[in-house]
Amino acid sequence: QVQLVESGGGLVQAGGSLRLSCAASGRTFRSYNMGWFRQAPGEEREFVAAISWTGANTNYADSVKGRFTISRDNAKNTLYLQMNSLKPEDTAVYYCAADRPGLMSTQASTYDYWGQGTQVTVSS
Repeated sequence: QVQLVESGGGLVQAGGSLRLSCAASGRTFRSYNMGWFRQAPGEEREFVAAISWTGANTNYADSVKGRFTISRDNAKNTLYLQMNSLKPEDTAVYYCAADRPGLMSTQASTYDYWGQGTQVTVSS
């Protein structure tokens, strides 16, 4: 089992940057593909980015490609999301999630473990 705790959210102006972190408990963190999802009020949870268990492969939603970077440090059991050139439409609660090894998934239903989320608000 993996427990996930996100941090790093906050209020930022459009064009600014934030770095989200997701601290994982347990020695099995390095066994999981990891993902970031977000959910805005009244909207469904949507895929943002994913990274393979080795860190060698990544995948991004078109809406964040070129602006966000997902990375991981398996020695520190930590997942990151660097967010640059933020836009008001990036405002949401951001969640990290853990998935079993295999093909990286963009579907929330395939992820086994979730953090509690961290709020990101981008003002115009």
